[in-house]
Amino acid sequence: MENKAVKSLKPPIPPEIETTVERRRAPRAQLDPGRWIAAAIDVLAGEGIAGLRVEVLAKRCGVTKGSFYWHFKDRQALFAAVLEHWKLGRIRDIEKTTAFAPGEELARLNYVIEVYGANRNRKGMAIELAIRDWARRDAEAAAVVEAVDLYRLECTRRLFVAAGMSDSEAKSRSLLLYACVFGLSLMHYDPFDSNLPRLKQRIAERIVAT
Repeated sequence: MENKAVKSLKPPIPPEIETTVERRRAPRAQLDPGRWIAAAIDVLAGEGIAGLRVEVLAKRCGVTKGSFYWHFKDRQALFAAVLEHWKLGRIRDIEKTTAFAPGEELARLNYVIEVYGANRNRKGMAIELAIRDWARRDAEAAAVVEAVDLYRLECTRRLFVAAGMSDSEAKSRSLLLYACVFGLSLMHYDPFDSNLPRLKQRIAERIVAT
């Protein structure tokens, strides 16, 4: 009886403390794989493959390292997921950019040069460069980059062929097109000409001229 009386005299737990206790008891929310991949790509763009560590990602996402292993066997599994995500994203973008209807082949080729040569997406370029740097040291990354590059070249090759060029000419023009747009993205040339839009247009005209 005395014990029951003592218990009944215990003050109630304030609501704010009770809520905090319940939160601590509740299981931590687990990030879905897509969130981990997105965070990994952000780190990759800023720090390169050397910065892509589980503890770095966990801190960025505000979770423990244990959360990572709910979705990925190890760091290498995350690398594979990042590469696959980038590859599929690039392929979708290439398909969208190079899609054409009969009669608009040359206009679409000019559009490809404009889009990829404009260098407006700084983050996208940073990711591309980081992936390519990774591919210099890793066979799996190199295979993914090669697959994306070959797909790019094939899509523009089809455009040049549809515009009336031979297959061999279409291949050389396709390679020239991407050598140009990727080269422009790496160079600092603003002071080279007072009318850069016109300069780029002349380059594009020479690449697509039939």
